[in-house]
Amino acid sequence: MREHRYDFEMPHAAGRIWALFQDYDRWPDYAPMVKRVDVLWPGDDHHNGRLRRVIYKMPMGREGSALELVHDVEPGPEGGYGYTYTMISSDAGNDQTGKIHLEPLGPNRTRFAFEERYHLTKAPYKWFEGRIYGFINKKNEESMRAASQWLTDHPEYRPDLA
Repeated sequence: MREHRYDFEMPHAAGRIWALFQDYDRWPDYAPMVKRVDVLWPGDDHHNGRLRRVIYKMPMGREGSALELVHDVEPGPEGGYGYTYTMISSDAGNDQTGKIHLEPLGPNRTRFAFEERYHLTKAPYKWFEGRIYGFINKKNEESMRAASQWLTDHPEYRPDLA
């Protein structure tokens, strides 16, 4: 079992960041590996139970997909904003989990925290787990920093939440 955690401060209101993260059509604008996100089931009013398929770029022009179930949503500023997701594998034992949490620190200041747990059990992937997830973790971190930059570059996006 491997685990990856990171956090950093974003110069944006948690509500704006949350809105961008729920705006799946915009994911490819700041996450260069994401081609698109398809919502297969919307879940409840707070997105609990949302089922989404993330289509992403892979090396050598290939394409991959991840089926993700969103749960344990924290939808409001009282306890921050956040959710947990489970990437559902076709192979038992290979499900991965992740968690995103936004902690408001003040006006237009939010701590973004991310964690992911994974464990590959199938050869040959398990032999390269460290390198595979090292690459994925780096891209995830780059995408979240790019999301913050995207909000900086687009002050017209949801100014009502600033």
